[in-house]
Amino acid sequence: MNYRWTFREYADEDTIHNLAESLKIPKTLAKVLAVRGVLTKPEAEKFFQPSLDDIHDPFLMLDMDKASDRIMKAVENGEGIWIHGDYDVDGTSSTASLLQFLRELGGTVDFFIPDRFQDGYGISKRSIDDAKAKNCTLLISVDVGVTNIEPVKYANSLGMEVVICDHHEPTDTLPDAYAILDPIRPNCNYPFKYLAACGVVFKLIQAICIKLGTPDRALDYLDFVALASIADMVPLLGENRAFVHFGLIRLNVNTRPGFKGLLHCTRLKIGQINASNIVFAVAPIINAAGRMGDAIRSVEMMIQKDEISAFHIAQQLEDENRKRRVFDLQTFEEAIPLAQKQVDDGAHCLVIHNPTWHPGVIGIVASRLVDRFNMPTVLMTTIEGHAKGSARSIKNFDVHAGLKAASHLLIEYGGHKHAAGLSLDEDKIPAFKVIFDGMAVEKLSVDMLHPEIIIDSELKLTELTPHFFKSLNQFAPYGYNNFKPVFFSKSVKSQNGIKIVGNNIIKFRAMQNNFVIDAIGYNLIEKFSICSSGKPFSILYNLEMNSFNGQNTPQLYLRDIKVDDE
Repeated sequence: MNYRWTFREYADEDTIHNLAESLKIPKTLAKVLAVRGVLTKPEAEKFFQPSLDDIHDPFLMLDMDKASDRIMKAVENGEGIWIHGDYDVDGTSSTASLLQFLRELGGTVDFFIPDRFQDGYGISKRSIDDAKAKNCTLLISVDVGVTNIEPVKYANSLGMEVVICDHHEPTDTLPDAYAILDPIRPNCNYPFKYLAACGVVFKLIQAICIKLGTPDRALDYLDFVALASIADMVPLLGENRAFVHFGLIRLNVNTRPGFKGLLHCTRLKIGQINASNIVFAVAPIINAAGRMGDAIRSVEMMIQKDEISAFHIAQQLEDENRKRRVFDLQTFEEAIPLAQKQVDDGAHCLVIHNPTWHPGVIGIVASRLVDRFNMPTVLMTTIEGHAKGSARSIKNFDVHAGLKAASHLLIEYGGHKHAAGLSLDEDKIPAFKVIFDGMAVEKLSVDMLHPEIIIDSELKLTELTPHFFKSLNQFAPYGYNNFKPVFFSKSVKSQNGIKIVGNNIIKFRAMQNNFVIDAIGYNLIEKFSICSSGKPFSILYNLEMNSFNGQNTPQLYLRDIKVDDE
């Protein structure tokens, strides 16, 4: 793919100089702060050193007082409490954290995770009926519920009160629940709008702990919040940055048995778990439960008090994740020519349906198609006679708004601007495609459909000192809206040739002004001739540490390569 290289706009030189001097960091990294909107020493210190003071008062969230009182009443009176979750990392982490907390308080609590194939997304009738059969009088939904008007009405008709903990976009009409916790619902003045569902659940736990006079007890659950926030791609800024910072500390230092078993299965080293490990190693195993079978196992794994038992569950999920990859690859390969035809026909988005595709990989493959074609993508299969699937976005396009524009054609939909789910009758797919593509035509320019890499700063390789890397480490944890900085260097040459590793990986020693460092580029085999010509070239890259035989050495993780005169 040919990328546009776009430099971030940055503040004036005085601001960069003052940041570098006051923070005692390299000027290049001061520029990285400035282009990301961190312009003063206090702002930088707040960014570099997340504090528990960054965690807001939970009672600023609309309905929090009502929700916490109702749950405490249910625990005190021995009422049956039913937690309805969702099958992804955020949904299962939310369920596990609230379940464990309420049981530790002495609550009579059971839970339900919907089956992706049988129940679909949202609060289901089967869940409500199961809750009623177990004499539950309070239903708490986590990561779902804010759009489930009819299910909430049904639960109310059976004598249950409902508390919703969600972070998705509500529809114009809210469910008739006892309390709705959602920072983006209308009239909610909670100051931070980008929580994962597990973050909303944490606020509920925090509120109850405050009322019980044990506010610090809530901090024990930040490992769940860190896991969910990283996996669900919420912005790692503000309150989320504090959640992830302190949650990762807890995950590494005071690892609960359920996570120990999981981490042993990934072969990651406890004490060194970072956000990247969560995204690429931990989250896929948890998600595999819901993609290939019963996601209840993910919750059961996380709440285990014995790490061996958790390890055995994680092994099952790891095996299913391997099977998931097979379905993933097959679906992706089948979807590519269908997508290419739509591109050739002049589409501004991809709307693809195949009734035989495995439902568990639809979201993953939709994301891969976005990466490949840089177009908003809706990918669907057929479940029980209805087309069901996932929508994934590109920068500057709101897929939830696109679905809302076609809501009269949909049976159900929900999500947010980056990702959403939907279902509709198969015969309505052509009409849906017209409306969704019309939204893309209206909102997306030609440039937006041409993928770009955003560059934080130019960097001379001679700047790569131990102090530079020590300063750079303060930018972590990385994630959505706080990605690893992308650096640009020009007039680079490869020393001693280029190695090809596997099918599509290049490795070489990058040299600039007699400074040499290892460089590796995945999926960059088509750039081989540029690097091997003997002429200088320009590179975009992240900086990483390569661990091998117990040694950590810095390397360039290449993002793109161009000849110098382009």
